[in-house]
Amino acid sequence: MSRFTNVDLGPPIEVFALTRAFTEDSFAQKVNLGVGAYRTDQGKPWVLPVVRDVEKILAADETRNKEYLPVLGMELFSNAATSMLLGHDSPAVLEKRAFGVQCLSGTGALRVGAEFLARQLGHEIFYYSSPSWENHNLVFTNAGFKEARQYRY
Repeated sequence: MSRFTNVDLGPPIEVFALTRAFTEDSFAQKVNLGVGAYRTDQGKPWVLPVVRDVEKILAADETRNKEYLPVLGMELFSNAATSMLLGHDSPAVLEKRAFGVQCLSGTGALRVGAEFLARQLGHEIFYYSSPSWENHNLVFTNAGFKEARQYRY
């Protein structure tokens, strides 16, 4: 018997349930409201041509390696993302009061942020948008937040 037999399943994640419902629906004019990813008319994953081109350039670059990144991720990437988000002329960026942390995914980024805010800063209340995905609420609750509040998106 597996050691995982008695592990309780978590609740289904709505976005994946939507994708499953889309796949199972035979209606010809259906719309996929699931994971926000590019798809062909046949529902297959589609990679932007510019992404394919950049992948080839990166693969051919012999100066790149596959070593572990620093704990906070690739600094050049995080700095560029922070500047793009806040604006290159943002006082927080110009005064070096803002920084980024490279994470595994959207949900992974939420978890890292939630853990930090709960454990290091002692936050107990979090806000999430309405509408939102239910796993966003669960990420913060599982990180130790005590109270959830919603705001209109």
